[in-house]
Amino acid sequence: MSTRSEVITQFTKVAEEQNRVLAPLDDDLPLLHSGLDSLCLAVIIARLEDALGVDAFTGAADAPFPVTIGDFERACENAVR
Repeated sequence: MSTRSEVITQFTKVAEEQNRVLAPLDDDLPLLHSGLDSLCLAVIIARLEDALGVDAFTGAADAPFPVTIGDFERACENAVR
């Protein structure tokens, strides 16, 4: 499974499990408007760490925190490389 597919899968699964209405996911969608809260995002990050074998959000101290779905996905892709 590609990194993008795994990210989308985890967003969808967590939204369903938490009874959240997930906005249509596209690269420009701000995380704040995704329909998920910070706990949901923390669960997604933990699951992606397990699935991808890397933690995309504790690497470089100067890396910006993702603002959009596209930023989030790129952070994961960069960590896998």
